[in-house]
Amino acid sequence: MSAGRRHRFAFRSVWRLDAAPEKVYAVLERAEEYPAWWPQVREVRALEESAGSARIRSVLPLDLWITGKALRHDPAAGVLELEIGGDMAGWARWTVTGETARQGGAGPGGAVAVYEQQVEVRRPLLRWLAAPARPLFRANHALMMAAGRRGLQRWLGRGLVDD
Repeated sequence: MSAGRRHRFAFRSVWRLDAAPEKVYAVLERAEEYPAWWPQVREVRALEESAGSARIRSVLPLDLWITGKALRHDPAAGVLELEIGGDMAGWARWTVTGETARQGGAGPGGAVAVYEQQVEVRRPLLRWLAAPARPLFRANHALMMAAGRRGLQRWLGRGLVDD
């Protein structure tokens, strides 16, 4: 792996949820509420109208501090995209669409939320560990995303989303 690529990570997660896409989007666009349903998002602070910071910690004993600045907020297309800074630099994007039918073709679908992220680690410790701990970082991220999907499904099931 080249020196430039060793510090870069690309992630993609697909969440199938039993809720209308509009409701899923409504929750995802309110980042300040993530700690209420996503255990690994420990805190979120608004910095200005379209920017904030967050502290994230999954299984590994390491807090990540990131900032986010909105790049795209498009409810009609179901897209939320942000620029990431802090311990990592890059971008992240949610794309929420409807799922036309469940397997077997019966009944209404729900929502599909696709999360994509491309970042380069900037924190010195993360850069040093990027190559040898890559499988652990990827597993840590996968566990965090799985917990986020479960938390969001529970949150949606409680009916706490405004129409």
